[in-house]
Amino acid sequence: MSYKKLMKRLQNKQIPPVTLLYGTESYFIQNLKNAFKKAVLTAKENLSTYDLEETPIQDIVTDAETYPFFGDKKLIIATNPVFLKAKPDQLPFEHDVQTLEEYLSQPADYSVLIIVAPYEKIDGRKKITKLLKKRATVAECNPVKSYEITSWIKSIADDLKITITDDAFEIIETELATNLQLLESELKKLALYVGEGGNITKEVAEKLVSHTTDHSALRLVDAVIGKNLAEAISIYKDLVKMNEEPIALIGLLAFQFRTILQVKLLKKKGYNSFQMQKKIGVHPYVIKIAVKREKRFSTQHLKAIIDRLATTDRMMKTGQMEKDIAFVLLLHDLVRTS
Repeated sequence: MSYKKLMKRLQNKQIPPVTLLYGTESYFIQNLKNAFKKAVLTAKENLSTYDLEETPIQDIVTDAETYPFFGDKKLIIATNPVFLKAKPDQLPFEHDVQTLEEYLSQPADYSVLIIVAPYEKIDGRKKITKLLKKRATVAECNPVKSYEITSWIKSIADDLKITITDDAFEIIETELATNLQLLESELKKLALYVGEGGNITKEVAEKLVSHTTDHSALRLVDAVIGKNLAEAISIYKDLVKMNEEPIALIGLLAFQFRTILQVKLLKKKGYNSFQMQKKIGVHPYVIKIAVKREKRFSTQHLKAIIDRLATTDRMMKTGQMEKDIAFVLLLHDLVRTS
């Protein structure tokens, strides 16, 4: 089941007795946990939270089978079910998974049990995993794919009853696509500014959208590619005001150009964007941007840029040149050669 479908069910008070949330997108997991609390709890005393790396599953099942002292229902949230991994972590105790298997056949009607597995995948071959998929509600909470970002932004905008122009949309996507929590927060801020039925324009987005460090680095790369030295220096100064050190900024630039180089090399081998994302291990949106950029560079040019970044990094760390001057000279060189 998708995040959105489960969220809609909870909003309609359709509460499953046992739910498994798995995936690495903390924004989805936290929102669903909050939705469960809102739908289930009438007394805060009826909330129990456990870490399955510290507490055996049989203790959680016992809690679920114990009638609540306050209100009609109790909510139990158990995180880190290592027994769902292909290779479980070594713990000082054993999980008696059979107790959970038995509980799934007849869960208590006064308890709501949520098991949170913050892993990209769970082992589908295991008996307990198969039983959870058969008898519980299972929701995937992995990051939104790059091709889903556009529809995700539109969905939030629709909920907030606002519209977004194409050029403003590009700013929002570029700045916020890799952080869903920040994305929602920023769209709510924009919605408050323009009011219900309002339209977010490029001017409004530029004025109000918070610039993240990572995406300011993306803008810095764009300025370099566009041979716009004045803009590159302006972005650099903004990053310094955000208390970013020049050495750290070189690391961000190096990451961007290394990703572009990796994408270029993998593209020559016939990899698609999804395969590149799995191979490199970065956010899908980072791959999407790198795919657009790689056409602007030859392999040798990218390697030369990475070497230049490494040289400046070494000069800064060894005190051969003052950091601010070294970074500005670096921007001059990158703009001239790009």
